[in-house]
Amino acid sequence: MPLITSRENPHIKAAVRLRNAAAERCASGKFFLEGFRLCADACGSGYAPEELFLTPAAREKYQTAPLERAAAQVFEITETVAQKLGDTQHPQGVFAVCGMKPSSLPGSPTNPQIRWGGLARGVPLRYIALENLQDPGNLGAVARTAEALGLAGLIIGNGCDPWHPKALRASMGALLRLPVIRTDDLPGALRSSGLPCYAAVPDRGAASVLACDFTRGGILAVGSEAEGLSEEAIAACTCAVTVPMPGRAESLNAAAAATILMWEMVR
Repeated sequence: MPLITSRENPHIKAAVRLRNAAAERCASGKFFLEGFRLCADACGSGYAPEELFLTPAAREKYQTAPLERAAAQVFEITETVAQKLGDTQHPQGVFAVCGMKPSSLPGSPTNPQIRWGGLARGVPLRYIALENLQDPGNLGAVARTAEALGLAGLIIGNGCDPWHPKALRASMGALLRLPVIRTDDLPGALRSSGLPCYAAVPDRGAASVLACDFTRGGILAVGSEAEGLSEEAIAACTCAVTVPMPGRAESLNAAAAATILMWEMVR
């Protein structure tokens, strides 16, 4: 196993660029992972590491043998190099570079490949759509909840990169397991879906989500933290819905709103 002791090693510098830049991830078709559980989840979801970086302490603490067998290249690194790679305060000493699956590459023509429908094996298909969500923590939290509640998938209309390390960590691997549809035209995707579409808005005059019928499935669209949904996305939806808020708050955090909305979809 090759040993890397320099923070300026080309493999380390390339991994750091993937960690830091969405443009680098998009251009290379690769993404960066940190932490044993997330790397193991990725491997279990079909993302075999192209490069795996391990400290000696991590190899002793974690069951890294399956990861090492699956990886194309394995490097032992020093704690100093681990600090360079780490995006957390206390790195675990386990890092990986993985290739994106062809269907999930940024810019791929996902919309024509979508097979929309109201039922899959008799189960209504329910999606959460996010337009221009900027915070990777919010994106990861929404994905984690969507997977936990059994939604059919996540639709991302621009905004935060789902391969952002913070989004992947916040999702606890859900972004690696949940079907993710990326589109540059969320209103067009909503119109072409053939499913009932609901626009979440902070408008007390909109229909209460408590009164909506999701038995046929559908798509619930949530907008950005600052601006909410665009007028085009709202117009593409069947109706506008809101979370009843008897308190004095005017709106909810995007991830909190999405959680309530998704719960009502499956309740």
